[in-house]
Amino acid sequence: MPKMKPLKVYLQYPWKFPDSPYYKYLVENPPGGVEFLNEVKQEGAITSKRFFKFAGISKKIIRFIFRVIYPSIPNAHYPRKGDYDLIHCAHCLSISRDVPWVADIEMNTSMFLTGKVGAPGIKKIRKLVMGDKCKKLLPWTEYAKEGILKVFPEFKDKLEVVYPAIPPKNNLKKRFNKKLKILFVARYFDIKGGLVALEILERLRREFGIEGIVVSVVPAEIKSKYPNLEIHDLMPQKELFNLMESSDLFLYPGSYDTFGFSLLEAMRFGLPILTIVTPNSASRREIVTLGKTGEYIELDKNLSGTLIGDYEEKAIDELIKRAELLIKNRKKIDQMRKECLKEITSGRFSILRRNRQLRRIYDEALE
Repeated sequence: MPKMKPLKVYLQYPWKFPDSPYYKYLVENPPGGVEFLNEVKQEGAITSKRFFKFAGISKKIIRFIFRVIYPSIPNAHYPRKGDYDLIHCAHCLSISRDVPWVADIEMNTSMFLTGKVGAPGIKKIRKLVMGDKCKKLLPWTEYAKEGILKVFPEFKDKLEVVYPAIPPKNNLKKRFNKKLKILFVARYFDIKGGLVALEILERLRREFGIEGIVVSVVPAEIKSKYPNLEIHDLMPQKELFNLMESSDLFLYPGSYDTFGFSLLEAMRFGLPILTIVTPNSASRREIVTLGKTGEYIELDKNLSGTLIGDYEEKAIDELIKRAELLIKNRKKIDQMRKECLKEITSGRFSILRRNRQLRRIYDEALE
C-alpha cells in the first residue's frame, strides 16, 4: 500500500520571532500525518533577558507607530509562496488568495496589529474572515470566543474553541519538601502580579515557614526588600523546569492575562495553582478547576501592578487564606497533583485531544 503524502501546513506569524510556547508544542507534537512548514526558531518562550527586552521594545515601537498612523489596522499578512496545502495563522490573519487558512486566536485584540479594536479595522477583518479562503478561527478559550462574538457576531459559524496543549512530563518524580516550596514565574513582573506575589510569599514564609521562589525580572530596589525569598532572573527552560519539578505549589496572581501558558506548564509538573480571576483574566476559570487543580479568588476589578493599596491588601489576605487551606492539608495537595497531571495527559489540555481536533479541522478546511 503506497504511503500517503503528509498534509503540508504553513505556519504564518505576524512577527519574526514567535515566542509563545503554544507553537513550540504544536510543532514538536503535530497531528498525525501533518507536516508543519516555516517552523524555524520554534524555541518557545524567550528566556534571554537581553533578547526578551529587545523583542518587547521592538514590538512596542512598531505598535506605537501604527497606533498613530492607523490605530485599528488588521493583524493580517500575505503568506510566502510555497508548496503547502493549508495555512495555520499564529495570532494573526492571512491575506491568502489561493490557499485556505485557519487561525488560532488568543483574544479578539489579536486580530488587530496594535491590539486596539476599531471601526476601520473591523470592516477589513470582517471581509477577510467571511471570505471563502478563511475556513475557521480557533479561539484558545470560550472566554476568547465570547470576546470575538461581541465584535463580530457574524463569525459564529466560523468559530471553534481549540484549547492549547502541552505534552506530559515523562518519569516525573514528585515528593513533598520538608518546607513546602511555592513558585512564582513571570517574564513580565508588573503585569503578572509580581509585587503581590512577593508579598504573599513573604507572609506565608513568616507564618508557615514555606520556601518562596521567584523567577522574574525583579527591579533591584524591590528585590532588596525580600532578602529571605529565593529570587532568580529569567533562566533557560531546562533550569526552570527543574525548579517546577522540585516545587509543591504554583502562585500566579497577575490581573492582566488573556491566557497564562505557565499555568499549563505548572500543571504538567503536578503543581496545584493559587491564582486570581479578574475581568482581564476571566479565562482562568477554564484553566484552573476550583478545588480540583487549584484554588482561586474572584475580584471585580484588576489589581495594580505597580503598588499595593487597600484593594491589593484585601486580595493578598484572601489568597493567603486559600493557600493556608492547602499548606495545612498535604493530602489535598496530593489529590490536586493527580488532577493536574490528568488534565495534561488526557484532559482539556492534552496533546491527544488537541491533535484529533486540529486534524479534523484541517481536513474539513480542504473539503
